[in-house]
Amino acid sequence: MTARHDATLPQAPRMLVVDDDRRRASSLAQWLCSQGGHAIAAGSAAAAMRVIGRGGIELCIVDAGLPDDGAAAVAAAIRGAVPTGGIVAILPGELRGATSSPIWADATVTEQPHDADLLAAIAAARCAGRSRLTTPAAVASSVLGSHPSIAGILDVVDRVAATPATVLVTGESGTGKSLLARELHRRSGRQGRFIEVACGSLSESLLESELFGHVAGAFTGATGDRDGKFLQADGGTIFLDEIATASPAMQVKLLRVLQDMQFEAVGGSRTHAIDARVVLATNEDLADLVATGRFRADLYWRINVVAIEMPPLRERAADVPLLAAHFLRTAASRAGRAVTGFTPAAIDALLAHAWPGNVRELQHAVERAVFLGREKLVEAGDLPAAVCGGGAGAVGSSGPTAAPLKQALVVPERQLIVAALEQSGWRRDAAARALGINRTTLYKKLKRLGMDLASLEPVR
Repeated sequence: MTARHDATLPQAPRMLVVDDDRRRASSLAQWLCSQGGHAIAAGSAAAAMRVIGRGGIELCIVDAGLPDDGAAAVAAAIRGAVPTGGIVAILPGELRGATSSPIWADATVTEQPHDADLLAAIAAARCAGRSRLTTPAAVASSVLGSHPSIAGILDVVDRVAATPATVLVTGESGTGKSLLARELHRRSGRQGRFIEVACGSLSESLLESELFGHVAGAFTGATGDRDGKFLQADGGTIFLDEIATASPAMQVKLLRVLQDMQFEAVGGSRTHAIDARVVLATNEDLADLVATGRFRADLYWRINVVAIEMPPLRERAADVPLLAAHFLRTAASRAGRAVTGFTPAAIDALLAHAWPGNVRELQHAVERAVFLGREKLVEAGDLPAAVCGGGAGAVGSSGPTAAPLKQALVVPERQLIVAALEQSGWRRDAAARALGINRTTLYKKLKRLGMDLASLEPVR
C-alpha cells in the first residue's frame, strides 16, 4: 500500500483478501482492519473457499494471478454464497496492460494500489454487488456461471435472441443444453410457449405425430384430431433435443419445416404455417455423422446457422461452487431443511471431482447430500461415493475392494510434496524444482490432492 490517507470504510463489509503471497495478504487485511473494516487473509483459492463456505464474507479482494483459474473460482464461490457479494481484482504486473478487467471482477486495482484507489474499488464492488439484485437478466438467468466461456455463450444468446435464427446447441450430456434453450426463449421476448421434444425417446411414427399432429383416422387409435408440437409452439420456441437420432425420413420432413415453416398433420391435407424459433441440440458430432452418411448434409447446414457449444463442467471448474450453492438452496427449500453451505472437506471433494456427468451430476450429488445429510452444512460423507473418493472401493459396491492405482498413489504423492516443501522452507518454486516439475504443475497437484498449504505450513 502507498500514499496513506485518512479515508476509512464506513459500514464496512466482512472482507477476505486472497493472495498466494500470504504475507502480502495478511498485510493488506491488517491495513483494512486499521481503517475500520473487518478483513481476514487466505493464502490460496482452496483456503478462501473454505472461509467463504463458513459464511459471513461479503466481499473478496483477489489476486487475479492465482494459478489454475483460482481467482475465478473464488469469485464464483462468493457469488454462490452471497449473490450481492463484490469482487475486487488485484492485477499483477503482467496483467496491468490488459485492455479489460477480468470478467468476474466488479472493480480492479494495481498490485500496489494507493489507499484511496483501493477504498474506491471496494465501494464500487459493493455497489456492483447490490445492483445485481435489480438486474433482471442476472436474477432470472437459468444459465449460471462466471467462467468466460459462459459469459461468451450468453453474449451470443443476447445477440441472436430477438432474431428468427435457428440455433444448434452442442455439448456433452448434462451440460445444460435444455437450460440454454429456455434462456434463449426467455430473452427472445416471444409471447408463445416453449415446447420441448426429446426426439430420442420416440419411435419414428410416434415422433412424426408428436411433432406435426394427426387427424382422426390417420392410424389405428387416432380417434380425433390432435395438434402437434410445432403448432403448439407457434409464436414461441420449439426445442428439439437429441436431433441426431432422427431417421432419414424424419430428417427430410424437418428440412421442409425449417425451410418454409409449413407442414401437414399426419393423415391431413391442410397446410399449417407457423412462426416459431427452432432450437436443436445434440451430444454427437453432426459433422462426423454427415461424413458417414447418417445425417443429411443439407439439414446439417440448415440447422447450423448459429452454433453454441456448452462446455463440460471439468473445463469450468471455477463455477462448481456457484452451481453447488444454487442447487443447495433449491434442494434445501424443497426438503424444508435449513442447510446453509458446505464443509471445507465437501468443497474440496466437489472441486477435485472430474464430473463426467457434468452439471446434471453435480445437481444430483448436491440434492442427495441435502436429502440424506443430518447437519446444517453438507459434509463430504453426504456426497455420493464417486464424488467424495469412494469409487469402486466404496462400501456396498460390487467391485473389488482394492483401490485403483491412482488412488493408491495419493498418500505417497502427498508425502513427497510435503517433504519437498519442508526441505525448501515452504518456497513453492524451490519445492517444484526439487520434485522435477514446474510451479504450475505443483499448484495443479496441490489442488487435485486437496492440499491446503495454509493449514500445512507451520506458523512463524
